[in-house]
Amino acid sequence: MAKYIYQYNNWPNFTWNEDEIQILLGRVRHLQGKILGQVSALGFSLQQETMLTALTLDVLKSSEIEGELLDYEQVRSSIARKLGLNYAGMVYPDRNVDGVVEMMLDATQNYKKTINEERLFAWHAALFPTGRSGLYKIDVGSYRKGEMQIVSGAMGKEKIHYQAPPAKQVKYEMDRFLDWFNNSKMDFVLKSAIAHFWFIIIHPFDDGNGRIARAISDLLLARSDESSQRFYSLSNQILTERKIYYATLQKTQYKNGEITEWIVWFLNCLYRALKNTEQTIQKVLYKADFWDKHKDTDLNSRQRLMLNKLLDGFDGKLKTSKWAKIAKCSQDTALRDIKDLIEKKILRQEKSGGRSTNYELDRL
Repeated sequence: MAKYIYQYNNWPNFTWNEDEIQILLGRVRHLQGKILGQVSALGFSLQQETMLTALTLDVLKSSEIEGELLDYEQVRSSIARKLGLNYAGMVYPDRNVDGVVEMMLDATQNYKKTINEERLFAWHAALFPTGRSGLYKIDVGSYRKGEMQIVSGAMGKEKIHYQAPPAKQVKYEMDRFLDWFNNSKMDFVLKSAIAHFWFIIIHPFDDGNGRIARAISDLLLARSDESSQRFYSLSNQILTERKIYYATLQKTQYKNGEITEWIVWFLNCLYRALKNTEQTIQKVLYKADFWDKHKDTDLNSRQRLMLNKLLDGFDGKLKTSKWAKIAKCSQDTALRDIKDLIEKKILRQEKSGGRSTNYELDRL
C-alpha cells in the first residue's frame, strides 16, 4: 500500500523545482505590487470598501469550501464592527459568524505576531463556540485526541482519502511545524504555500483544519504584502477551484517530500485571485462614481439599500418580489420604487424577457 508523505524518513524535508517555482513567484510578486499600487491610488473610503469586500469574501468562501454557508450581511457587519467601520443596514451576527471573523482578523490584522500553540487553540475555540461541530461534540481549543481519517461515501461503503498522523504524534509534529514557521527564512508567498500543505497533512484538530490552514496562508500573505489591509481573497479562488485543490492535495500526500505540483497549483491559484481583485477594484470605482453622480438624486431608504446590494453584486435576478422581501415592504411599494428608478434612468428592465420581469442597473 502507498505510503503517506509523513511516513517517509525524510519527512518533513520538502523539495521542489526551484527554477519552475521562481518564475511563478516572480509573476505573483509583480501582480501583488501592481494591485497594491492600484489600491493606494484609491481614496481612503474606497480602500476601506475594497478591504471590507475582500475580507467578507474570504470568510464566506473559506467556510463554504467546508460546506458551511454563512450569511453575507452578518459576516460583513461583523467585520465592519470589529474594524470600527460603519455603514447603513448593519445587522447583528450570530456567535459562530463572529468567531470565524475573529480568527481571520486576528490572522491578518496581527500578521507580525508569531503563531504558537496558544494562538492556534484560540482560533480553534473561536471557530466552535458551542464546543460542537454540527451535532457532534469535539475537542475544542486543543489538539485532537483521536485518529483522523478523511472519508467519503455512504456508511459501509466509505472510501478513505487520507489518514492523518496518529494522535500521539500530533504535538511533536506541530512543535516542528511551529518552530519552522517562526524561525525559517524564505519568501513569504512560498512559505504560505508550504505552511498550508504541511498543516493540512498534520490535521491537528478534530475539525476546522482547512479553515485554519487558510488563515495561516492569509497571515503569511499579509507578511508578504507588509500590510494588514487585505484586498484579495485566496479562499474565494480556492472555492472556485475546489476540485483541483483537493485533487492536488491528494496527489501530493503520497509523494516522497517532492511538492512542486502543490506549490505550482497554489501560486497559480493565488495569481488568479489577484487578477480577480483587479476587477473588484473596478467595481468599487464604479460604485463610488455612481453615488457621486447621484448624490443629489432624491432616493428613499429602500432604494438606497437595494441599489447598494446591486452595486455590491446582487445574487440572482432582481424581481419585484425579491425587492419587497429584502426591503420589507409590499409588492406594490416595491414596484413603485422600481418604476421611479426606471424613470430616473438608474434601473432598466432586462431584455431577456420570459414570464417574469427582471431588473438590472442601467449602466449606459
